[in-house]
This record gives sequence, structure tokens and C-alpha cells, in this order.
Amino acid sequence: MDRLRQLTSHFSSSPKGLAALSKKSPDDVVITMAVRSALTKAKKGGFKDTRSDELLTGMFKAAIAKMQIDPALIQDICVGTVLPPGAPYEARSAALAAGIPQTTPVQVINRFCSSGLMAVTTVANQIRVGQIDIGLAVGVESMTTKSSPDSGSPKLSDDIMGHDVAKDCVQPMGWTSENVAQDFNVSREDMDQFAALSHQRASEAQRTGKFTEIVPVEGFSKSASGERTRIIVDKDDGIRHDTTPAALGKIRSAFPQWGGGKTTGGNASQITDGAAAVLLMRRKKAEELGLPILAKYVTTSVAGLAPRIMGIGPTYAIPMALEQTGLTIEDVDLFEINEAFASMYVYSVRKLGLDIEKVNVNGGAIAFGHPLDKYSFQLFAYTRC
Repeated sequence: MDRLRQLTSHFSSSPKGLAALSKKSPDDVVITMAVRSALTKAKKGGFKDTRSDELLTGMFKAAIAKMQIDPALIQDICVGTVLPPGAPYEARSAALAAGIPQTTPVQVINRFCSSGLMAVTTVANQIRVGQIDIGLAVGVESMTTKSSPDSGSPKLSDDIMGHDVAKDCVQPMGWTSENVAQDFNVSREDMDQFAALSHQRASEAQRTGKFTEIVPVEGFSKSASGERTRIIVDKDDGIRHDTTPAALGKIRSAFPQWGGGKTTGGNASQITDGAAAVLLMRRKKAEELGLPILAKYVTTSVAGLAPRIMGIGPTYAIPMALEQTGLTIEDVDLFEINEAFASMYVYSVRKLGLDIEKVNVNGGAIAFGHPLDKYSFQLFAYTRC
């Protein structure tokens, strides 16, 4: 009954405002570990010869080595992935191969590019309602070994394809970037300026050793003869060091057939392989285990909008999160916004009135790449720096 009263109180009077949210409670959901693999170029980088199940197994092993607890204490695992053929089987078998006990269940979730964040949210909500005390959220994407969503639209019914809005759900992402640039007057020059800033910040952060969240992950390298050997991958390889807006301005349009053709390979995120893991638990349990508390999980907001401009989701979701928590823009010291395309990033920063000195301070997806689901909760690790 005491536990029931605690839960009822928690959900009926959620604290709001910076002062209230800063207070500590034994029932807080906290993060005790947030790690990621290096991000490497799809088909070219460090994980190009590593299968998605092998990458996931490597991430599980790295997380186990870092989490400072017996993996048998993990009561559920949620894996976020966007390109999921075989994902439920891969996730469960990779966990077992890495040393997770048979008694720990595994689930898979897909909410497009926020799948990793939804894995975190799923585990956090399980902890909040008392189903579990400890859970692991993992994200993985091998864009080398799984086809891109833009490689071919799914075959949908005539009713869907004849609907003015529904048909837009299967259009290429590059088209949505051009729509954002055209609808909201985002110039090619501004897109290249923001993209260069992403690379410059990432380059400086890498040079000064800020990416302490990276853990070495085992992968494979294949020789010309086809022989595969085990390797360790531990460094991002997509950053364009010393790039400038002028240099990016010379890159030709990637999608000249749509809109103004402002999106290029230089001001859009790269196709990338990578994985990440976040360990969450009740504060009381973390303190009992003597674990470092890196952060307190507060909320997740999800918003829908027209598919043709899907990239500006942050302009809807961030105000929702602020309202839910009673916070203001000024209360937030750091923002991490996914840089899928510079068009949506530029518009989101401007629409929300954000101080660019507080946004993606160590670079973003334009510099590192965007392994779809994995990038969304890689942001948890980034904000530690």
C-alpha cells in the first residue's frame, strides 16, 4: 500500500519548475551509464565489415564492461532500431552471446529516428510504474548491412497512395529537407554555415578529448581475400576537419529534382554505423549499489506533424516538454537537436529562439553521421560533455 500511495502521489502531482525538478527523491529515474560506440561511415568506415548483430553484440559487451553491476540485475532490455529485419531475433541472441543471462527479457521498439529515445522512455516508464528497478536501453543501426529507407518506397494500397497526406509518409527524406528549406525560407548559405559549425565543433571536441562516452567496441575487418579478423573501433571517422562554409558551398546539390536543391552531402547527415547504451534505474537502487548518478530522467514528449516537413519535429516537441515540466527555454543550459539535415536544424533553432552557443556544442549528426535510431539517445551521452 505504501508503494501504491507513492505512485499515486507521483503521477497526480508531478513536480514542475527548475527548483522542484532539482530535488532528489528515492523514486527518481536516474541514468548511471551512458555510452556509445564510435560512429563510422557506412560502407567505408570502421564497422563496414561488421554485421548488425555483431555490432549489437559488441555494444552489449562494452556496456556490460562499463555498467559496474552484475548483468543479472537487469530486469528488462529495450532495443531501438529503425531497419529491423530480424531485429527481435538479433536483439535477444546478441544479448545472450554477450553474457546477458537467459532470465533477462529483451524487447525491440521502432519509432523511426527516435527509436533509441523511445527505448529509454520505455525503460524509464517501466521503472516509474514499479514494474522494474533496473533496465537497459540500447540502440543499434548498421546502415552498411541494412538498406536505407530511401532505397525504395514500400508498396502501399491505392487508398493510402491516393490520400493527399498519407502518401507523403513514404517519400524520400531528402524531399522533406527541401520542403523545409523552401517553406521556411532557409537559404543554402545558412545551411552551409550551420553545417560547417557542426564539423568545427566536433573537430575541436575530438581534438580535446571530450568524447569520453565512447567505449571500444569489437568489430570485424575483411581482407581482399574475404578473410575476416576481429578489430577494435573507438574513434569517430566522419568529421570533416578544417572545413568551412565556402568549402561546403562548392558541393553540388544532392536533390536538384526537388525544390531549390539546397541540400547537399555537406550539409546533411552522413549514412553511418553505430550503437549506444543507457542504463537506467531507480535512484534508491543506484544509491544502494554505490553507482554514479549521471542524470535524472524527467520526461519525453512526442509530437506529430505533416510528413512532408517531418524534420521540424523539435519545434513541436520541445515546447511540449517545457510545458510538461514547467521549465522555460532560459532554464535549459544545453540543447541537443538531431541534425538530420541542416534545413530542419536551422529552422528549429530559429523558430524556438535558441542561443546557438547552447545547441549541439560538440557538433551533431552532420559531423558524426546519423545511424537512425541510435543517434536519438546518443544525445544522452553527448550532453555529459
